[in-house]
Amino acid sequence: MIRLSAVGRCFTLGEQQVKALDEVDLQVNKGEYLSVMGPSGSGKSTLLNILGLLDAPDAGEYWLNGEATASLNENRRAELRSRHIGFVFQSYHLISRLTALENIELPMLLAGIEPVERRRRSARLVERLQLGDRVTHRPGELSGGQRQRVAIARAMVMQPALLLADEPTGNLDSHSGREVLALLEELNAEGLTLLMVTHDAALGARARRCLRMCDGRIVEDVQQVPDDARG
Repeated sequence: MIRLSAVGRCFTLGEQQVKALDEVDLQVNKGEYLSVMGPSGSGKSTLLNILGLLDAPDAGEYWLNGEATASLNENRRAELRSRHIGFVFQSYHLISRLTALENIELPMLLAGIEPVERRRRSARLVERLQLGDRVTHRPGELSGGQRQRVAIARAMVMQPALLLADEPTGNLDSHSGREVLALLEELNAEGLTLLMVTHDAALGARARRCLRMCDGRIVEDVQQVPDDARG
């Protein structure tokens, strides 16, 4: 599903060139569950942005479902993002003036999906994520856990094959964090490819594969028995 070959990404800070990614090679198969760990500045977020087609490498190539993406124009990148990739962020990134339901339906609206189909998809996710009594509320009227569930519904409404999660439980209390993580893992068990950036070792240990990054490189790529499967 995902293949990176010698991917590099540099940024200029003042007069200094910083290698955010340094000849990264990576292959991810459909349905995998990966955690990406490493210290701040190790390249985790840059990797996520490139995988999500929010940024492009300076060197190397990224293939998504067999299509080379590094040199695509922005319209084609946006099309691929819409069709194949969902995003869940630590800070939710919901639009404050829209209701929960309007936030969920926004990607479909932008994609030109008909109202009947928008309602069908959103109703299914609202029920599954137990948001029925919150759909008319705006983000400021929701708890952190509710906002993250709205964000997950918005990410899933276009039925992506890949979900990129950046510290998805970072702003949540422990109970809400467990609920959100359980939901993400449930989606992965149904065939969704899940790649999660986290600083939390306990969360990282739940994935079946863990990447560790340092100085823009993947320094460790290990298969692991998830914590909840041990014993």
